[in-house]
Amino acid sequence: MTTEQLKAESSYKVSMNMVKAMLGQGLLTKAEYAKIDTIMLKKYRPILSALR
Repeated sequence: MTTEQLKAESSYKVSMNMVKAMLGQGLLTKAEYAKIDTIMLKKYRPILSALR
């Protein structure tokens, strides 16, 4: 894995951890969470996280 790929994985994970916390607090719906996840996947293009 290259440095860029590792950075993309980390950035995606950090972003989605915050979004997941917001979902858990009831600040987002599951549909909003899914939409944000799609946007973050397109933005960061993580290799490993996209395989989930």
